[in-house]
Amino acid sequence: MASFKIFSQSDILNLVNIRKGETKLGERVAYYGQKDAISIDSLKKSSAKFVLLGIPEDIGIRANYGIGGADTAWKPALKAFLNLQQNPFLKGEDILVLGEFEIPENPSTDIATLRNSVKEIDDLVFPVIQTIVLSGKTPIVIGGGHNNCYPIIKGVSLAKEEAINVLNIDAHTDLRDPSEGRHSGNGFSTAMMDGFLEQYRIFGLHQNYVSEAQLDFIATNNGIKAAYFDDLLSNGEDIPSALQKLLKGVKSPLGLEIDLDSITGILSSAATSTGFSINEVRLLILTAKKEFCYLHICEGAMQLKDGRREATIGKTIAYLISDFIKALHPRNVEQPSS
Repeated sequence: MASFKIFSQSDILNLVNIRKGETKLGERVAYYGQKDAISIDSLKKSSAKFVLLGIPEDIGIRANYGIGGADTAWKPALKAFLNLQQNPFLKGEDILVLGEFEIPENPSTDIATLRNSVKEIDDLVFPVIQTIVLSGKTPIVIGGGHNNCYPIIKGVSLAKEEAINVLNIDAHTDLRDPSEGRHSGNGFSTAMMDGFLEQYRIFGLHQNYVSEAQLDFIATNNGIKAAYFDDLLSNGEDIPSALQKLLKGVKSPLGLEIDLDSITGILSSAATSTGFSINEVRLLILTAKKEFCYLHICEGAMQLKDGRREATIGKTIAYLISDFIKALHPRNVEQPSS
């Protein structure tokens, strides 16, 4: 039965490689400190500004006819992040490591069964996100499939009591028909249908993977705009400038989604040979100049069900998390004089 595991301090420290003369981030991060249900008041007691949690599952991807394995990214990402150096640029005290959803593996190959399971995950996830946002903190969520954008958006929207806006760095729209049943390809269309998502911006969309039905949906919905990766290539436009153009007029609350299949060299169900580099995505995070209300990183894998492996996925995700925190909560670090 699916549930949420709240991490104790020992759960966190067990992932930290203690080294004499150094302090790792994991030695300084906050933890919830209680085993009972997560409450707004208890979260408010922490001075941390960000709450980190994981959704290690691949059911939504398999429900969308994809290759499983996205459940393997969270733990290496958490370990890599906790072993970053505590220093003036990044302080563990700014982050509360809350825990992870424990979602039993569903071995079924029946699409209808898998899609019903995704609906159950939706109902498990959104109240936790809602509680985090109501406590005044910013969720950082590591997946898992992109199906989880829906319960995250729902949870934030319910907490804010308004439809929110989202920037999605992605090669795909994830705007498939909600009537198909829930899966990783229709999280944003479901969120729009249910009134939780207003303005949706897709950055780096690949023309080769947009169906005519999705193009028609975009054309008839004033809330959706896309910047195609193909156009970025042909126009030679500065990527951060292109992002600012896409986000012009989009107001808060604004969430940030990063689908790792938009980045070359990253293992995922829909791994790409052409797309953004990891440094380009890091640059986008660091220069976006937006007060994002959440971060969701999804679709990456350390090992796919077909046997492919990627040893550096944890470090990649850790860089993106730290960039997000630094961009939203910059610290004035005095540079050494020459």
